[in-house]
Amino acid sequence: MRIGYARVSTGEQKLDLQLDELEEAGCERVYQEQVSGAAESRPELERCLEELREGDTLVVWRLDRFGRSLKDLVSKMEALEEKGVDFVSLTEGIDTTTAQGKLTFHIFGALAEFERELARERTMAGLRAARERGRVGGRPPALCEEDIPQVQALMQDEDVSTSDICERFGISRATLYRYVGPDGDRRK
Repeated sequence: MRIGYARVSTGEQKLDLQLDELEEAGCERVYQEQVSGAAESRPELERCLEELREGDTLVVWRLDRFGRSLKDLVSKMEALEEKGVDFVSLTEGIDTTTAQGKLTFHIFGALAEFERELARERTMAGLRAARERGRVGGRPPALCEEDIPQVQALMQDEDVSTSDICERFGISRATLYRYVGPDGDRRK
């Protein structure tokens, strides 16, 4: 079964062009909605994807109607492939029922993987450069070295509650116990 999905972002936009194209492409059913492509939740698309069965073909007018980003698009296309569902994008001429369409899909996937690797490499290079300049990433310690003896002394004082110590240093009870145990012994 050929199933279509059409989406517009705003109320001023009309679905007519997409619906005409999807009907001409032989779609027996079309899911349609008006929601921004950046929106996390697209209920009609989710319903459409749930109802697709092996052997079905999902048809969209353009790729940007289906995926929010290249990564999102590749993820959705992989999910379709796992279900045994073919994909057609009318404007871009992608049709995974053909060898050329499958090649195009895999090129998109390779580009997305390449983009992820570049981002990872840039992140690692940035962290290396920061370390070379003496900056260490991560969250700063909740308690500094000078605070620990003071915390230990307060833990031994029966007039000071654990809650008071936590409030004074702006930490949780779990954090306090990570640095000094419930009995006040240093842990780190």
